[in-house]
Amino acid sequence: MKKKLIVPVILSSAMMLSSIPMGNVFAAPVDSQKVSKSWNEKANVPLFVKERHAERFSSSTPANALKYLKNSQEETGLSNPDKNLKVKDVQKDELGMTHVRFNQSINGVNVEGAEVVVHFNEDNEVVSVNGRTNQTLAEANVDTKVSLSSEAAIKAAKSSVNASQELTYDPTSELVVYPFEGKNYTAYKVNVNFMGEEPGNWYVFVDAKTGKVIDQYNAMMHADEPKTQKGTGLGVLGERRELHITRVKEPKSGTKFALADYAHANLGGIETYDAKNDNTASNDTLYVGNSAAFNGDYDRAAVDAHYNSEKVYEYFLKEHGRNSLDGEGMAIISKVHYGTNYNNASWNGRWMTYGDGDGEFMISLSAGLDVAAHEMTHGVISHSANLVYRNQSGALNESFADIFGALVDDDDWEMGEDIMAPAAKADGVTVLRSLSNPNSVVVSNEQRRAYSTNGGVYPDHMDEFYHMPTSVDGGGVHVNSSITNHAAYLIGQEIGREKLGKIFYRALTVYLTANSDFSDARQAVVQSAVDLYGAGSAETAAANAGFDAVGIY
Repeated sequence: MKKKLIVPVILSSAMMLSSIPMGNVFAAPVDSQKVSKSWNEKANVPLFVKERHAERFSSSTPANALKYLKNSQEETGLSNPDKNLKVKDVQKDELGMTHVRFNQSINGVNVEGAEVVVHFNEDNEVVSVNGRTNQTLAEANVDTKVSLSSEAAIKAAKSSVNASQELTYDPTSELVVYPFEGKNYTAYKVNVNFMGEEPGNWYVFVDAKTGKVIDQYNAMMHADEPKTQKGTGLGVLGERRELHITRVKEPKSGTKFALADYAHANLGGIETYDAKNDNTASNDTLYVGNSAAFNGDYDRAAVDAHYNSEKVYEYFLKEHGRNSLDGEGMAIISKVHYGTNYNNASWNGRWMTYGDGDGEFMISLSAGLDVAAHEMTHGVISHSANLVYRNQSGALNESFADIFGALVDDDDWEMGEDIMAPAAKADGVTVLRSLSNPNSVVVSNEQRRAYSTNGGVYPDHMDEFYHMPTSVDGGGVHVNSSITNHAAYLIGQEIGREKLGKIFYRALTVYLTANSDFSDARQAVVQSAVDLYGAGSAETAAANAGFDAVGIY
């Protein structure tokens, strides 16, 4: 057990509790054993097989991956892989390795969160297999016939989350096998997205036979190409920014200038919108000024959002060869001036949204490069591991967003230092979270803090894990993220930021799957270090030591 002295931090609790909404970016304790027993443990079984002398195949194909899995059923625990796995995608990386990702399925229906990845080296040898599988499917028959239409499921989902009439985009639905509380349901997985005073990016699981809502969670994480030219602007904190903007012509007002950047090859653009503080998406418009200089007070949040978006895009492209959030050049869209006195920023599955802050606890959240990197990394996660946004997988989602936030904004290892308002700083609240010293920051939300065993500060070790129900912070996605944050910081101290970024990016995009937990993350990070630098390297030793230090074994 880890021992330490905790230095008390005095805060203005009235300000903290009134200023931060429940879902900020940045309660009576529950019996965690009782909660975990309501789930069938065999429905989410981790899989990690390391081969030292694997069979060599003629090529690194899905067919050969299935052949390996069929010959290794006893070792992997996967029965009838040729029948129960569907190819999701195949990727080849810069090391010459090929990664074949499968969805586990039954009768052709994907099992939610169950993925298996087979990794070939450049010599077409299987070197490892990882993922999570549902082993209850071998024990019981699952009837995948449906009695409910997709339209009816969408209607039920919208009702269950009190969706506003104005949706961000049409709801989507996918038929899945959903393991929940000891049973495998055939369900529609419905995604409902809307803005408003309480924005939501909800995933609702509707029983495809009865129409009953089984489970739901909110995953709100916080024309021809015109010619792009250079412009300037003043940011929230007064910095002068060079911007890529576009000249546009409006019918009644003549030539204007838009915060729209189309200067990057194979990218759909970097666009910044004005959300106009009205909680609707239909009224949002591309941010336009009368000149190429955006120097007004109202412009400042948009200037920073636009500037920071380009910086984050350039980081992922330069450091990791990733073209935009989806890796395929999707447009990067930001919206500023969202809500009123809104102390939050979010990724809603399609774009980033930034509040103006209340001026007491926070200023405009777009001022933070680390905040922009955090939200945009959520987009990267959505298009790679797609970590489910609750419990440990949700904490990993938040943690990877924080880690890349700190890597892009590389002045320090803190999150949110540029968006804290003067009054908050005067009360000693200078950051939202700290990767270097999580215990130095008090968890601001009283309901979350009630689950602490460490005096209410962010944890830096599994000894201090906050055991929360999913009704509170999604099971601790923001709070418990600081444990793996600290592991990354410790690793970075040994090997430097650049190598840390390469290792964690590989872990995220190659090894992690939707329901990965902290232990899976350790395996993914260590294996990524082995891939990049070798099993006996200092980088691999640092990765192991970093997770040891925070109690993730």
